[in-house]
This record gives sequence, structure tokens and C-alpha cells, in this order.
Amino acid sequence: MTNDPVLIAYAVRRGPKNRRVQYERIGRAYPHNKGNGLTVLFDAWPIKGGGHIVLLELDEADDRRLLAEVRRRERDRKAKASKGKKS
Repeated sequence: MTNDPVLIAYAVRRGPKNRRVQYERIGRAYPHNKGNGLTVLFDAWPIKGGGHIVLLELDEADDRRLLAEVRRRERDRKAKASKGKKS
């Protein structure tokens, strides 16, 4: 499995007041490591709205968020490593 998702999973539902469609990011999909297909990893599972899930391609906002997540993990890893050296 590659490190970069090719699709983002969203739970889709209508808002309670204005009935606008709302998308909530709940996971991501990666190319399957053994042939054709995708591996989908969920961070959450929709329980309202009948479990309607949509997979969409990444956009610029997703790219920025994923890059920030990688930077945060690297910063946390370095902080943890330096904290372990001080003990």
C-alpha cells in the first residue's frame, strides 16, 4: 500500500434544518497492494443517513491537510525521540 491515498471517503447526509448536502470526511482509499482494487481505511462510520458513503478524488484542500498531517507526525516523532534522550 502506498503512503498517499488516491480517494477520500465521505459520509453524505442532508442537514437537519436547511436540507443542504453535507460531506464529512471519514476515511481514505489506497491502491490495493496485490493487484487491481482499492483498500479503504475508515476513521469513522456513518450511523445517520443510511450509511451513504462517497469516494472522491483528492483536491487542493486535501493535499494541504495531508501535508500538514505528515509534518505534525514528523514533529511529534522528533519530540518523542528527543524527550527519550533527555531521560
